[in-house]
Amino acid sequence: MKLLVVGSGGREHALAWKLAQSPLTSRLYCAPGNAGTAGIAENVSIHSEDIPLLLDFAKRREIDLTVIGPEAPLVAGVVDAFQAEGRPVFGPTAAAARLEGSKVFAKDFMRRHGIPTAAYRAYSDPQSAASDLDSGGYRFPVVVKADGLAAGKGVFICQTLEQSRDAVHGIMRDRQFGSAGDQVVIEEFLEGEEASFMVFSDGRDVLPMPPSQDHKAVYDGDKGPNTGGMGAYSIDSILSPAHCEIALEQIVKPVIRAMAAEGNPYAGVLYAGLMLTADGPKVLEFNVRFGDPETQVVLPRLDSDLVEILQAVIARKLGTLTPHWSPDPVVSVVLASGGYPGSYQKGKEITGLEKAAEDLNTVVFHAGTETRGSKTLTSGGRVLAITARDRSLGEAISRAYRGIDKVAFEGMYCRRDIGAKGLRKKGELS
Repeated sequence: MKLLVVGSGGREHALAWKLAQSPLTSRLYCAPGNAGTAGIAENVSIHSEDIPLLLDFAKRREIDLTVIGPEAPLVAGVVDAFQAEGRPVFGPTAAAARLEGSKVFAKDFMRRHGIPTAAYRAYSDPQSAASDLDSGGYRFPVVVKADGLAAGKGVFICQTLEQSRDAVHGIMRDRQFGSAGDQVVIEEFLEGEEASFMVFSDGRDVLPMPPSQDHKAVYDGDKGPNTGGMGAYSIDSILSPAHCEIALEQIVKPVIRAMAAEGNPYAGVLYAGLMLTADGPKVLEFNVRFGDPETQVVLPRLDSDLVEILQAVIARKLGTLTPHWSPDPVVSVVLASGGYPGSYQKGKEITGLEKAAEDLNTVVFHAGTETRGSKTLTSGGRVLAITARDRSLGEAISRAYRGIDKVAFEGMYCRRDIGAKGLRKKGELS
């Protein structure tokens, strides 16, 4: 089979890495890819949001399966365009992708169907939002969210009235996230621990993946502004059996049924960002694709053929599969450019990649990288994800950081506490 992976980040490198392992894969392309995907696939200079060019490439090269990585082309209707031309493609339609494309749509959808989430109000006028905040109608802290896509950065946890007003002003008046700020959602702050729960769905059946936990904040101890993700880990104990049952029966399956009932069947990956509150799991957000950096820790635990799973989703035969997942924990730590998630410099040479990859239980997933001559250079905020699998969480963490110590580029930094929450839960860290 000839496969095309759309996107250029660490998630797409992880997808390409897993798809390349399938005996069904004969040729693999990435559009546009990065320096890492270039080692296992043929990179194609097509932007991930250039739907006409992507479709033309898939038709000319007779691609058997296109896998969409990022959210933006999904929300823009890339799946609809491919389906209209009879091209096999993995991902939800634009109508279904509104679960991520609009926070207001997602919150209203959850309210209609009784899916547990935080109480909220939506605003299309910044003055109305400010007036409600000033009137004392909110108990702080509150969470202010841009309605549309903001690359994981449009969420603000506000401890005070002034912070919440500044967040609304920045989103709606200063247009920090462009048209994503046409509306805002202000919702109650949920207390608890976060978990990422991804499932495959063919519009009828669902197949859960192992849980994982993202680390959004830029600094250790979950301090500083949110980023696209500074690392993640995956171990089964992130969700108890009871929480898994609730997540499936009260959240995921009702979403799939309700989307079908509303005329927008959901096929692809559904990602539920959960908060494990004292009242049980509640939805923080939905994503309509593989998470990043969650993909980098979940796919290394998949011992079955990913191509077969994606084919089953498209053929609506997901219920016939029982994939095998490794019990081994996986940890992935992001190496970022100095200044990220704010402004940062590009073009810094990366050294030590070969040394880090010498460990067979460590994988270096590229994100913001490019090749120039014989050199690998930085080209983004999140540059690399050093990913390690081992028999215990503590050993996986140590292995990942040993890999990091072999890599260097000017301005490089990372969090040093990825997975620490999991160790505390297991009583291995005071």
